[in-house]
Amino acid sequence: MSEVKRVVSVSLGTSKRDKSHETEVLGQKFLIERRGTDGDRAKFKALMEELDGQVAALGVGGADIWIATSKKRYAFKEIQNLVSGVKQTPVVDGSGLKHTLERETIHRLQRDGTVDFAVEKVLLVSAVDRFGMAQALAEVCPDVVFGDLLFGLGLPMPVSSYQTVEALAGLLCPIITRLPIQWFYPTGEKQEQRKPKFPRLWMGRTFVCGDWHYIRRYAPDDLSGKTILTQTVRSADIEWLRGTGARRLITTTPEMGGETFATNVMEGVIVALVGKRPEAMTEQDYLDVLKELNWSPGVMELNP
Repeated sequence: MSEVKRVVSVSLGTSKRDKSHETEVLGQKFLIERRGTDGDRAKFKALMEELDGQVAALGVGGADIWIATSKKRYAFKEIQNLVSGVKQTPVVDGSGLKHTLERETIHRLQRDGTVDFAVEKVLLVSAVDRFGMAQALAEVCPDVVFGDLLFGLGLPMPVSSYQTVEALAGLLCPIITRLPIQWFYPTGEKQEQRKPKFPRLWMGRTFVCGDWHYIRRYAPDDLSGKTILTQTVRSADIEWLRGTGARRLITTTPEMGGETFATNVMEGVIVALVGKRPEAMTEQDYLDVLKELNWSPGVMELNP
């Protein structure tokens, strides 16, 4: 009987979303945990180092190590420092899956006829956080607004070209990644707070995608008729979305125990299955495991 592999996502987010789940993936038993540190950096660093060598993979939750464009990737120095004490266990932040699974999600939805991106008006709340999704959308959808300046920096400047995203990233990301991540992304209790921004922009969009915490924090109360594509949603999130009038929810990560886990957790599971260090993983490694899993995006009708 195979040993149980333990994958733990240590999050800078709220501990109210903590959960633990046992499952079997391709014949391998897993114990998957999510441990929030309520934005406490010292607690996050200590927990990471305490679990080093004790688990099969560690995920960084509630933050990114890497943001990227097709030209370059940039590391948040603060998060790199927080995980620098981990010497044995592979550390992942979901970026491997964002490059593969999320890119494939867009193409799969188009191929299957689930979504016709030729007629959708898309809002991707942050492109540098989900570079695979951003690049795929630029290929298949003629009407995309990238919200990096809107929601990352609070500037009323929607960007409608991925080339512009890349140019801005080249200028801004080397500076942004040297600053505290909470200036750009909700951590701790902020993940529970809603601060709707730019409601008129949302009103004109039919399809909203990207990071769930950005969507939930900045979306207006009325999302009538819209499709939402994201990763981690809990039962309470689904009920909140249903109450906004959203038409349907599409999730990129597989469902386990009736809910979906974050991309960093799924990347940890895949890295543990393949048995490679994250830096040695190829795009094909991820795609091969997803094919074995018979993965497909989850589609849930909320208000048909």
